[in-house]
Amino acid sequence: MQRLEYRNVKIKVGDGTQGWAECAPFDAILVSAATAEMPPTLFAQLREGGRMMVPVGPPSSQELQLISKVGARPEVRILEGCRFVPLVEGAVDNG
Repeated sequence: MQRLEYRNVKIKVGDGTQGWAECAPFDAILVSAATAEMPPTLFAQLREGGRMMVPVGPPSSQELQLISKVGARPEVRILEGCRFVPLVEGAVDNG
């Protein structure tokens, strides 16, 4: 990121199901792996009015969902069918 002169980017490697509570709340969260249901931990880290895009469903096929936080509740809009690799719990930062 430094070589590309990006100064407003932070990167964290770890368990994506846990989000990044220390930096929350977020205006937007993009989940690029499938999960069986909306990740409540990530939703909790959205700012009021924030949005999260996440593929939700079984391994064989998911729905790409746009989830908005309105009045602390999720408003879900299904965008289209999709198929992503699964979101894996328990990944650790290896340095």
